[in-house]
Amino acid sequence: MDKIKIAVLSPACWRTPPRKYGPWEQVAFNIAEGMVSRGLDVTLFATADSIFSGKLEAVCPQPYGEHPEMDAKVCECLHISHFMEMAGNFDLLHNNYDFLPLTYSRLIKTPMVTTIHGFSSPKILPVFKKYNNSTYYVSISNSDRSPQLDYVATVYNGINPGEFHLQEKTGTYLLYFGRIHPEKGTYESIQIAKKAGMKLIISGLIQDEAYFNARVKPFVDDHQIVYAGNSGPAQRDKLLGGAYALLHPISFEEPFGLSVAEAMMCGTPVVAFNRGSMPELIEPGKTGFLVNSIDEAVAILPKVKNIRRAYCRSYAERKFSIDKMVDGYLDVYKRILRREKRI
Repeated sequence: MDKIKIAVLSPACWRTPPRKYGPWEQVAFNIAEGMVSRGLDVTLFATADSIFSGKLEAVCPQPYGEHPEMDAKVCECLHISHFMEMAGNFDLLHNNYDFLPLTYSRLIKTPMVTTIHGFSSPKILPVFKKYNNSTYYVSISNSDRSPQLDYVATVYNGINPGEFHLQEKTGTYLLYFGRIHPEKGTYESIQIAKKAGMKLIISGLIQDEAYFNARVKPFVDDHQIVYAGNSGPAQRDKLLGGAYALLHPISFEEPFGLSVAEAMMCGTPVVAFNRGSMPELIEPGKTGFLVNSIDEAVAILPKVKNIRRAYCRSYAERKFSIDKMVDGYLDVYKRILRREKRI
């Protein structure tokens, strides 16, 4: 496949790879870099300040998530249309930017695969349904599949093991790592820590400021409950590796959860609410625990110290490495290109 030309579309909300928060941008970057490492001709469509070892195409000079003076819709439309208007230069398009690019897909001849990074609302499903028979979908977990859609594969998100270091020594604090939003369980993490009498460090983008001010900020005392801000890669590695456990008490059917894989890559077990993809990501008793309430989480915490952190790392390397993800997508690419008679 070394002569096949692939175009990877990353969102324009954050830089690719993101400086801090930006899970879709991070996954798109990992896919594109992984394909370059396998010798493919890859062009990444991202913001102009993005960093990529292959070919970079950009019309948005900066990410609109970092520049509120920018019009997000204008940037998004220019970015996606640029990608689709260049479709004829490639053998396959890989869309990591949700449903809007699908609306161009019947206007071009180049096949397109879309990684569905979750459904933000049931209201967007009609778009996916409309293009179900004329494009290709990949899910990031089996739990996140809609029965109304057809999928060519499930490919778990992959992370770079080199960016996460195994910490053999069990940490002393609990960690909440992710966007601060009601569905992600920041408040529940605080309650778990307080009931367990343990320190909690909170790190993440404040996505819902009203929620942060009402349900999180009143508990932050910079002693037992600490807000460390929105951490970048270096601080992320340190925080994840130094934790006793990552708390992930979600209240929605989460399609994946990068922080869960990242914690395990550092050797840190995860205590998560049994929702969405968590049963696919966590091996109970070996890489963490699945619970159904705050009290269950508190009760299970003493058992975390019995988990072998080296096993968490090896498990994450086997299931959630970039190489594992790239293998999955290479198989998807080959199947689509054969079906489209392009190889």
